Amino acid sequence: MIAKQWWLILFALTLLFSVFPQTTLAEEPNITSETAILIDGKTGQILYEKNSGQVMYPASITKIVTAILAIESGNLNDSVEVSSEARQVDGTRVYLAEGETVPLEKLVKGMMVNSGNDAAVAIAEHLSGSVDAFAEEMNAFVKDELNLQDTNFTNPHGLFNEEHVTTAKDMARITQYAMQNDEYRSIASLKEMEWSGEEWDTTLINHHRLLLDHDYVTGGKNGYVSKSGFTLVTSAEQDERELIAVTMKANSSNTAYQDTLKLLNYGFNAFTPVVYEEGKKIGTIGDTDYMLSKELTLLRNNDEEVELTITDDGVMESSIGSITSLLDSSLLSAKSLNDSSTPVADVETSVNKTSGEESTSNEWLNLAILVIGIGMFMVILLALILSKKSSHRRRSRSFP
Repeated sequence: MIAKQWWLILFALTLLFSVFPQTTLAEEPNITSETAILIDGKTGQILYEKNSGQVMYPASITKIVTAILAIESGNLNDSVEVSSEARQVDGTRVYLAEGETVPLEKLVKGMMVNSGNDAAVAIAEHLSGSVDAFAEEMNAFVKDELNLQDTNFTNPHGLFNEEHVTTAKDMARITQYAMQNDEYRSIASLKEMEWSGEEWDTTLINHHRLLLDHDYVTGGKNGYVSKSGFTLVTSAEQDERELIAVTMKANSSNTAYQDTLKLLNYGFNAFTPVVYEEGKKIGTIGDTDYMLSKELTLLRNNDEEVELTITDDGVMESSIGSITSLLDSSLLSAKSLNDSSTPVADVETSVNKTSGEESTSNEWLNLAILVIGIGMFMVILLALILSKKSSHRRRSRSFP
């Protein structure tokens, strides 16, 4: 009888915790890396950041930029002749031979999978004529195309240079842009590839360990030089949600991986979607209304609401607590108030109402589940106590 009672108590406790609202258990992660950021891969909304604007040395995560530039500005079917400079570069290589001819696509894959610095130099020289000229192209890309002001590259591979710097926030934005390209996504997701060259025949295994160990990880790049510490960029997908995590200057590769897993678990478990319909007006500046050009899904955490605003420069921002995110300008359309066509309804209140209703509904649902769970636990516990008293009375009558 005693064993049976303990089993019932265990069942009651299991039942209580299974119905307890999971959202109350999701806490902001404790990140050890010096800087880190987690963003929504579809919108750029920032979900977590730690010193994400601090200028750092990127190491080999630099190769994300080299890869997307090669894909967008080069012809992957081109044949590339390897120079002596590429052959002699320091660090991790795919052991290209001087004078060897290699397809550009193969070089990009070797650079991303095996972090080949020689492949990166060969790509740079093929596209721009020299490493220095390619670095100028890299900087023009991040500043003109992505409007990033805290990044400066001096080479295509990430070997240390005092002026070769970026931030976790900038690297997240660069990765978000790159992941919109299907060819890049395909290459970034390669777990291994067969490599056959004049000096090396082998099977390359991707250096990004999480890509090998977790099916929901879709790509990324790791890096290390002594001045940068361990750097890591990771993209992941789950339940139609895409996240990008960046950690920089971890004291070990294991720390970088553990911090990244904490960020991804936090992003997938602690946030719920809030949908804003196409045509929703975000705000008015002068005689111009700004509205969503397409449906937008943002994420809210358990405690704070998402707020959408428009800046004086016509840039859309989302805020969760103290975190503000600049959102993609392609999500906005503008309409002059002098336009005589049918006006768009003022939906600033309905946007807030949308997230507010969802928040209120979720809070009431969580409260109801909690009350029911506690009630069931108390009923089972009371039944056990009454059963025990009844058994004691029966024993008292049988043995006076």
